[in-house]
Amino acid sequence: MELLAPAGNIEKLKYAYEYGADAAYIGIRNFSLRAKADNFSENEHEEIRVIKGDKKLYCALNIYFMNEDIKKLEAELEYFKQYPFDGFIISDLGILNLMKKYFPDKELHLSTQANCTNVEAAKLYHDLGFSRIVPAREVSLRNISEIKNAIPKLEVECFVHGAMCLAYSGRCFLSSWMTDRSANQGECSHSCRWDYKVLEEGKRPGEYYPIYENDRGVSIMSSKDINMINHLQDMKDAGVDSLKIEGRMKSIYYTAVVTRAYRKTLDELNGIKVPDLEGYQDEINKVSHREFSTGFYYDHADISRSSKESYSREFVFLGAIGREQEDGTFLLDVKNQIEMGDDIEFIGPDLLYVKDSSFTLYDKNREITNKTDHCKTSFIKPSVPVKEGYIIRKRAPHLLGGNR
Repeated sequence: MELLAPAGNIEKLKYAYEYGADAAYIGIRNFSLRAKADNFSENEHEEIRVIKGDKKLYCALNIYFMNEDIKKLEAELEYFKQYPFDGFIISDLGILNLMKKYFPDKELHLSTQANCTNVEAAKLYHDLGFSRIVPAREVSLRNISEIKNAIPKLEVECFVHGAMCLAYSGRCFLSSWMTDRSANQGECSHSCRWDYKVLEEGKRPGEYYPIYENDRGVSIMSSKDINMINHLQDMKDAGVDSLKIEGRMKSIYYTAVVTRAYRKTLDELNGIKVPDLEGYQDEINKVSHREFSTGFYYDHADISRSSKESYSREFVFLGAIGREQEDGTFLLDVKNQIEMGDDIEFIGPDLLYVKDSSFTLYDKNREITNKTDHCKTSFIKPSVPVKEGYIIRKRAPHLLGGNR
């Protein structure tokens, strides 16, 4: 099975590949359902071609197009040809003929937003020229197996990890109503995941919707995240061809840790022995997430209940190790403040983690400094072996017993 990871920008794309993805999916600015991701534009296609190598790259063109959007798309198609795309993920059939005309040699993948839920719909899309479908997230593994048995040549790509949506396959108007940002045009404000204080229906004063409360408020419409790390054999048995990780708007840390966990699990499934596999799998609990579930793959009982908890975050993402310098230090890509004496951890594609509290920080003038922050040029000399591309983190302050 292909492992497909999200990439909201160049940096995330690089880490997706380095940490084990066979393929990645990106959006082009103005035409993706993740408009708040950085997405790609200008001359980034040149760098992407180098980063991609022999891996796969898919482009998400999955908004629903108005007439003016199609005109904009037509004006950009020559620009799209500069990218090394292997296929396009689309939901709106209105652009199908356009894509076939301009990209006759590229794969066409049906987005989950198209709500393909049954064999007959899958047959129709296959006849129209789609080589792969991403079924609606409401489809079970049994239904997926039936689709594959009926149309063996049709590839099936399924979400395996990440956020789910309260609305049917993401067709939600809540964000539009509350913030004037359309989820169906890529600008979802995730209103369903906000913390609300009370819910009372006007004609039933004093009768409140039963909700769960914690110290951050309540989440009444927030769906649980999906996590299928322990069920990949079942997905393989159902005929799934590609395992898709959600999260183009999430951090490099999320992309790297989650991709790595699924890479190791797939390797083990394919007969490659992975030392400390359970450790790599447990790492996905160390990135920001809500309660986990198995979505709709087995039944509706678990996913039909909203998450009782806000996001759980065990570690803070501090940054990444850059190029090694002649003096043995490493350039730092700092995302959150790092202080001398912090108990930090390094993780790598094949390094579960290693702790270090005896590192030395240097400023841009190569003078020792007590701390460094985002956007500052700085260097680090670790007391443990590291490599370019390793990620740096530390335990979240609320888990340190009141200490920094």
